[in-house]
Amino acid sequence: MHRRAQCFPLSAVPLISYPADFVNSEPFFLETLMDTKWATSELAWTSHPETGWEEVSGYDEAMNPIRTYQVCNVRELNQNNWLRSGFIMRQSVHRVYVEIKFTVRDCNSIPNIPGSCKETFNLFYYEADSDSATAMSPFWMENPYVKVDTIAPDESFSRLESGRVNTKVRSFGPLSKNGFYLAFQDLGACMSLISVRVFYKKCPTTIASFAMFPETVTGAEATSLVIAPGTCIPNALEVSVPLKLYCNGDGEWMVPVGACTCAAGFEAAAKDTQCLACSPGNFKSRQGDGLCIPCPPNSRTTSNAATICSCRSGYYRADSDQPEMACSTVPSPPRNVISNVNETSVVLEWSEPQDSGGRDDLLYNIICKKCGTERGICTRCDDNVEISPRHLGLTEKRVYVSNLQAHTRYSFEIQAVNGVSSKSPHPPPFAAVNITTNQAAPSAVPTVHLMGATASTMSLSWIPPEKPNGIILDYEIKYHEKAIAHTVTSQHSSFRVEGLKTGTTYMIQVRARTVAGYGKYSNPQDFSTNLQGECLMYDPAKNIQEQLPLIVGSATAGLVFIIAVVVIILVCFRKQRNGSESEYTEKLQQYITPGMKVYIDPFTYEDPNEAVREFAKEIDISCVKIEEVIGAGEFGEVCRGRLKLPGRREIIVAIKTLKAGYTERQRRDFLSEASIMGQFDHPNIIHLEGVVTKSRPVMIVTEFMENGALDSFLRLNDGQFTVIQLVGMLRGIAAGMKYLSDMNYVHRDLAARNILVNSNLVCKVSDFGLSRFLEDDTTDPTYTSSLGGKIPIRWTAPEAIAYRKFTSASDVWSYGIVMWEVMSYGERPYWDMSNQDVINAVEQDYRLPPPMDCPTALHQLMLDCWVKDRNLRPKFAQIVNTLDKLIRNAASLKVISNVHSGVSQPLLDRCVPDYTTFTTVGDWLDAIKMSRYKDNFLNAGFASFDLVAQMTAEDLLRIGVTLAGHQKKILSSIQDMRLQMNQTLPVQV
Repeated sequence: MHRRAQCFPLSAVPLISYPADFVNSEPFFLETLMDTKWATSELAWTSHPETGWEEVSGYDEAMNPIRTYQVCNVRELNQNNWLRSGFIMRQSVHRVYVEIKFTVRDCNSIPNIPGSCKETFNLFYYEADSDSATAMSPFWMENPYVKVDTIAPDESFSRLESGRVNTKVRSFGPLSKNGFYLAFQDLGACMSLISVRVFYKKCPTTIASFAMFPETVTGAEATSLVIAPGTCIPNALEVSVPLKLYCNGDGEWMVPVGACTCAAGFEAAAKDTQCLACSPGNFKSRQGDGLCIPCPPNSRTTSNAATICSCRSGYYRADSDQPEMACSTVPSPPRNVISNVNETSVVLEWSEPQDSGGRDDLLYNIICKKCGTERGICTRCDDNVEISPRHLGLTEKRVYVSNLQAHTRYSFEIQAVNGVSSKSPHPPPFAAVNITTNQAAPSAVPTVHLMGATASTMSLSWIPPEKPNGIILDYEIKYHEKAIAHTVTSQHSSFRVEGLKTGTTYMIQVRARTVAGYGKYSNPQDFSTNLQGECLMYDPAKNIQEQLPLIVGSATAGLVFIIAVVVIILVCFRKQRNGSESEYTEKLQQYITPGMKVYIDPFTYEDPNEAVREFAKEIDISCVKIEEVIGAGEFGEVCRGRLKLPGRREIIVAIKTLKAGYTERQRRDFLSEASIMGQFDHPNIIHLEGVVTKSRPVMIVTEFMENGALDSFLRLNDGQFTVIQLVGMLRGIAAGMKYLSDMNYVHRDLAARNILVNSNLVCKVSDFGLSRFLEDDTTDPTYTSSLGGKIPIRWTAPEAIAYRKFTSASDVWSYGIVMWEVMSYGERPYWDMSNQDVINAVEQDYRLPPPMDCPTALHQLMLDCWVKDRNLRPKFAQIVNTLDKLIRNAASLKVISNVHSGVSQPLLDRCVPDYTTFTTVGDWLDAIKMSRYKDNFLNAGFASFDLVAQMTAEDLLRIGVTLAGHQKKILSSIQDMRLQMNQTLPVQV
């Protein structure tokens, strides 16, 4: 009763009159776990002490009974009143929201109270796997209870005013146990809990981009995004994968990824939530957002969901015709054929057909037939008959036919064809014309030979024309020196030209003459007279038949030499044409070991597509399934997917795709990597599975390397490998490079970023051919201009930077940099030095120091790779042998390099961070790449450099730095800090 005397009357805590917004309609994306507003019986929550919170009954404005709790011990000091709800099941949600409706009395309106009156209360929660709480457990205090927030009203009320209901919503999580309790702590307020509602948020089931996404509960944090995988609605297919939506903390869908569209034969309906079949007489040929359309002319369909309309009888579609195009038929024959015979040639002209078949891709074919003396017997013309511009696929309506035989009857058929002529079971329609040739001049003399020469004469011989077209009357020999030409005639196929100048070169040509006139001159050839005396090589009186074998042999040898010269010129020309700024691989140009497989540069092919067909296997697009995008390459996205070839098990693969809108040069450069990679077969070279070039997008499919690029993999696992494991990685890279070197292939861009690592820590060389195509607008600072091109300065040998001299020896230099990257766990070579500083330092014989804990033998091998004279660098075979010896003799790897041995101090100074340049300890940890331990240092109180300088290995272990490699790295930097502070405290390593 004493407590009742101190309480305010019930009317002071308004429970009768509430604002209209007290009863809210629940949003569709909320799910309620508990709501006291609907309670009709006692809530029976637990209070402590008993003189604190009190459960009372009342009515809302609709006269519905409600249960509330109130407390008003404001006249007593040091109030600590707790109220705990019943056990609330979590239902697998990770974050819950609490809506509290309450009223609070204004302390100023209460007379004669001590200064302890409050107008706030605290909200707590306690997690449990079962309803195990008692009146005394858990203890009534913060921890084990977890505080959510201190709740303050927006409005309080006085005795004379009606009650103002405050509504507050708070959330907490993540929750991990089966359920939880709510607890309310009063520290001396006069207040009433009108209602408490506990709910969670969810994103409702929805259809977006023709995909169904299930109901999804929000995440553990208010800012969390929860991924909801989607499935295409019926009759829809995926456009891009993965298919997912993100559910945010407010129960709203956002950030759609991937999409579906209606399949071929189906169109969007019901505001893009359904895909309905096309009705008969309509079709939709491909997957997408388009609508069904009527069948094009000369076609029809009688079924639902048609993807194409069949052509009517006598009409066809070409293979390249789209289903939306009308069906067409074959053309009628050409008209008005005119022939004009001139000796052994003829000009044929004609007009277009009366009916083109409804197409605009009309072409013409010319069929030449030679007819005998008996009428009606004609056979196909010999291959030596020339039809210009060609005999098949003509677009113009005129041809020139030559090399016919004299006094011979010919028949020419002019066919009209279009894109569907090959579909018709009948031969193409044609118009025919018959002609008879006249007498013709002889064909050209094939070649002229110098049989002998003196100071003033030359003895010449030649082979008669292949087609004399009659009796040869004589030959005309034309010879000239400078601009003055002379001619002589001969009755035979040899002649001695006299009265020439000593030691002078003359251009010689010969032509034959019949009654029909002169034939064509032979190709011009240069011959010279002797400087002195007569030096007759052959007797011109000899019969030409006796000398023919020698002539043929000489001609054959000369032809072989000419072909070799032409090939070399073409290689150089193509290399220059394709924009390569570096020398072609030296070994390929010089020496090829018999029986050894040698790399062939795909850019020596006139058609780069031929190289792709020769070295890369074509994969059908149906065998490839893209699962997710894992990165971006120079030409498009890099994806992870699966490859299932007939007769083979399904494997995980990496897929490089060529982005849409590519140019022909981009396609060529993209596929060139496959042309290169397809020539290699080694366990330490990335394996090419094949290419997709006959579908879109164009793809390169390779084996999948689970751990990605070597540099990022090492940085992620800093200090977690043994020296033997690191040397094993280096040995694999060296073995792959030895294989490439043996094949006479120069990589040009060997770096840890271009080495891939699989799940068994096997390293494989990758990225073939792409670096040489970097354009001048490349923004990647790794590749810097040098003599008009882009090269990775920090990894490139001096001679390659200065003179573009790329060889296997320059690859060895790059391999030494890769060794340094591996032993330093992905540190950037030369740290923050500019590229120009790196060039200057290397030119002045500066070399990278050994990384921390690097064995002396490995750093010495690096220095061997960085010898300035490329001829003195080790070969990759020697590097592999050296690493094998080190692996077999593990004791040799225990001798650790002195950081300052053999390296100039100014270069080393660049890698020791000056602690005075950092504002906080966190900035210093960022600089030494140990930012993951910022919270460890701060929570343990090491917030100043003076305290950090006193740290030992035990201190690091105590604050949570457990990796030995990380301990050594931090302690080494602390030692540098002490030196800069002029301290000499020992560091325990």
